Amino acid sequence: MRARVFVEPQMGGTYEQQLEVARTAENAGFDAFFRSDHYLTMAGDGLPGPTDSWVTLAGLARETTNIKLGTLLTSATFRLPGLLAISVAEVDAMSGGRVELGLGAGWFDAEHTAYGVPFPSTKERFERLEEQLEIITGLWGTPVGSTFTFEGRHYQLKDSPALPKPVQSPHPPVIVGGLGPKRTPDLAARFATEYNAPFVNPADASKQFGLVREACERAGRNPSGLTYSFATTICCGVNDAELERRASKTGQSLENLRAYATAGTPQQVVDRLAEFSNAGAEVAYLQVLDMDDLDHIRLLGDDVLPHTY
Repeated sequence: MRARVFVEPQMGGTYEQQLEVARTAENAGFDAFFRSDHYLTMAGDGLPGPTDSWVTLAGLARETTNIKLGTLLTSATFRLPGLLAISVAEVDAMSGGRVELGLGAGWFDAEHTAYGVPFPSTKERFERLEEQLEIITGLWGTPVGSTFTFEGRHYQLKDSPALPKPVQSPHPPVIVGGLGPKRTPDLAARFATEYNAPFVNPADASKQFGLVREACERAGRNPSGLTYSFATTICCGVNDAELERRASKTGQSLENLRAYATAGTPQQVVDRLAEFSNAGAEVAYLQVLDMDDLDHIRLLGDDVLPHTY
């Protein structure tokens, strides 16, 4: 199983903090550094304020070497699809082909209100997500010298030169995530390189993976051609005192983290990840909520990662 570090900078995190996490994760052997794409904290004051995900990833692209970089998930409500395709392609070039795009419908209405971003109905958000996936992959897949035209309900493009092209071929991996029983699996089957089940237990992950496999079969796609991943909050420590200290930084009790997330000694974390692997997961996104605790990432790199491959 490949393991990735996943952070939530809208809860309070500067670019410099994210850079230190990304560099530490890279040195520790993690496969990727991913971040959320939000503009408002869900708890606390969120100081010093949000950072833009793709501006941040562009900076990290130039200040890291090997680690992959991406979003889990960029909201389709935040950016026009044609311009998002350009931004991601540019960051892919800046990183030498290390970018992955997670794209979702968006869900946090308060951040839209706070920054003046329209927040349509759930139905319309999923319509826009579907069109964005069609447009972005269509732009990237258009041969150089040809043009791309799209006539949708929400977006229209005419004779786009579909430039620039990403470094990765045919394009950067596209991640679709969520726990819906029908629409999300169908979109993953049609457009995604990877499907992500966020914050589930192994049994529910297995169920969601099954729904996506069924959607692939309906779409005429080999289910094994899709990567299956999950996200989980991580809290690892070598003893109870260390675990309690790290749990307190998340704003949750250790008991709650043990119940719904991945918490415990390195061996207990390894065992929990093995449960997800047995459920069909190939990639783990370990949500690190305290970005100042770089020793947490080093501990995972030293005592967990060697046992997950």
